[in-house]
Amino acid sequence: MFKYIEIDENSRIPKYRQIVESIINNISHGHLKIDDKIPSINSFSEEYILSRDTVEKAYQILKDRNIITSVRGKGYYVTRTKLISKVNILFLVNKLSTYKMLIYNSFINNIGGNSHTDLHIYHCDNSLFLNLIEKNINAYDFYVIMPHFKTEGLNHVSYTEEAIKALNRIPKDKLVIMDNNDLKLEGHVSEIYQDFENDIYNALKEGLDKISRYKKLILVYPHKSVYPYPKKILYGFRKFCVAYNIDFEILDEIIDDIVLKKGDLFITIEEADLVNLINQIREKEFIKGTEIGVISYNDTPLKELLGITVISTDFKVMGESAARMILNKEKGKIKNPFNFIDRNSL
Repeated sequence: MFKYIEIDENSRIPKYRQIVESIINNISHGHLKIDDKIPSINSFSEEYILSRDTVEKAYQILKDRNIITSVRGKGYYVTRTKLISKVNILFLVNKLSTYKMLIYNSFINNIGGNSHTDLHIYHCDNSLFLNLIEKNINAYDFYVIMPHFKTEGLNHVSYTEEAIKALNRIPKDKLVIMDNNDLKLEGHVSEIYQDFENDIYNALKEGLDKISRYKKLILVYPHKSVYPYPKKILYGFRKFCVAYNIDFEILDEIIDDIVLKKGDLFITIEEADLVNLINQIREKEFIKGTEIGVISYNDTPLKELLGITVISTDFKVMGESAARMILNKEKGKIKNPFNFIDRNSL
């Protein structure tokens, strides 16, 4: 195998990355196949007069990408050939939800076949996020990351100091930040973001004619959620109600025996609250969309099917934008569209 490996002493590319690319090229050209054994770290370092740490770092990256594996007492073997691609992408999101998957699927559909994308979920957990970044810091060509975190008290925070330090370790030409405009990162970073406070304010303003027909506007905002929501949603909601002199209330959840009155208009965020609300509207024989209005935050195909009015960012566009920025090497910040979509529940 050594005859196919090329290490350029004069290159500005670090030697560990040259090893990674050389092995990948050998796989791409058919010189290495699945289950082929590759030289040990010691053999490689001796052949090319490299430090053991340099070779070990390269092998670790290949292991992280699942391109090679180590068998105790036997050595290193090729485990993947079909998924070797020119562009390897880490797609890191804070939670697995219907709308996060809409973004991911849109990204996959637009990034093209000449790439391989790994999806990882860190559940808004700062420690898990840091571990994933540390493990994959040199393993990918691009990093698409949605930063949202939670405190021990289940409050939402846009970032932690440790997360900022970790993100600053990723080369800025390889980093795409999605959904979050509050990060203070070094250098110029590609971003597709939501403006949570102004988004909800402007979307509700768009539906003002219908909203103003109701007596009371009620936001169901879960203050303590496994996956907490940005508090700027609350700020934008309050700002809208004050600006247009609308009576309002904020609830933590839709309880099973909630008091419903004609003229109530509910805005729900979590789907469990939406389902519970719709069921109680039916059970108490109110007319949805006239006597009691319903708006849901974040659109999904099911809400479209059921005719639920929504205020929502365009998840499909967000995925498309991230893919385009990588493919075209675009830089800068993009405000993602946020819409009021009027259906039969208002």
